[in-house]
Amino acid sequence: MFKNNEDTHKSDKIETIIGPSVKVEGDFAGDGDVIVEGIVIGTLKTKNHLRVGDEAKVQAEISAASAFIAGDVNGNITIEEDLELKSTAKIHGDITCSKISIEKGATINGKISMNGQKKESINNSVIEK
Repeated sequence: MFKNNEDTHKSDKIETIIGPSVKVEGDFAGDGDVIVEGIVIGTLKTKNHLRVGDEAKVQAEISAASAFIAGDVNGNITIEEDLELKSTAKIHGDITCSKISIEKGATINGKISMNGQKKESINNSVIEK
């Protein structure tokens, strides 16, 4: 299930794994790391890291702190920090992130917006670094 785990993000905070035989429909939100190997339809938000496996199919608006994507995503992607797209990634939607790494072979049908600045929230105020 976790073959080809070339994700450079390593964490002990994995809270949710959506396995290859699982289909989730609706709004999904969490605070910890999320691994998707199955199908997600709706919205997918995490305050931490998201990993989309090479066999995963995601038809959702995505929001995460950082992400590693190797599968199919149909929807807009908003990543606060680093986004890594592997050669097997197929993106149909707009991408907003601070930093991006795109491996040869990945396909993107949409626009990419990069702000290059990490934003922090302090006392309900947004401060750009």
